[in-house]
Amino acid sequence: MFTKGSIFATACLALAVAAVPQKRQALAQVISKCTVPNTVALTFDDGPWVYLYDVSKALVAANATGTFFFNGNNYECIYNDDEIKRVQYAYSKGHQVASHTWAHKDLTTLTWDQIHDEMWRVELALTRILGVVPAFMRPPYGNYNNLVRQASLIRGQKLVIWDFDSGDSVGASVAQSEADYAALIAQHPSTILPLNHETIETTVHQVLPNVIAKLRAAGYRLVTLAECLNLPAYQSVGAPGTKDASWTC
Repeated sequence: MFTKGSIFATACLALAVAAVPQKRQALAQVISKCTVPNTVALTFDDGPWVYLYDVSKALVAANATGTFFFNGNNYECIYNDDEIKRVQYAYSKGHQVASHTWAHKDLTTLTWDQIHDEMWRVELALTRILGVVPAFMRPPYGNYNNLVRQASLIRGQKLVIWDFDSGDSVGASVAQSEADYAALIAQHPSTILPLNHETIETTVHQVLPNVIAKLRAAGYRLVTLAECLNLPAYQSVGAPGTKDASWTC
């Protein structure tokens, strides 16, 4: 026989179970545009890499900042001494650092646990190296599905893609990238959120200086992603760690 108490408890349990799928269906916001007028957020994927210093110098010389979406183990292990110095350098120059996941895998091909692992490992690295927990994640290849968005929300992050692709990662020539940028700037949209790659030498040493000059001449402010959205760059900011034997890929 069911008592009033047991019926009530069963009803509460049913409501709780029913609520779980609804909670899991909550999705992280996907950002593809800046929201603060007259801003451009130049973003650079796939590092940290050897050309990071030159990206930063070009930006700083123009009184500008950028956003670096770092991998943990793509071109090199982020825990290598040279990579640690690059990450620290970008952050010290006022640029924003964000997650591009650990090993640049297509997240849409992974399981729930694998997605979290790709996110968590690079978040841990940035927390160890800088003391920050990033508030933004760019999925490799710009690929995401609802599972990825659910995981991102749980991790407190927004997904970021772009509204302009320089084409550098798919073989666009310097002339083509510059022409595409010039055509976009001529249209003078209110904001621009471009995709570039710090790992491509011609992007850094030829396209970037040209584009910075054109954007400044058009009257844009070159800012971080967080600034162009008027949102915090990090979920938390604390003290960095000290490298030890656990800092490995």
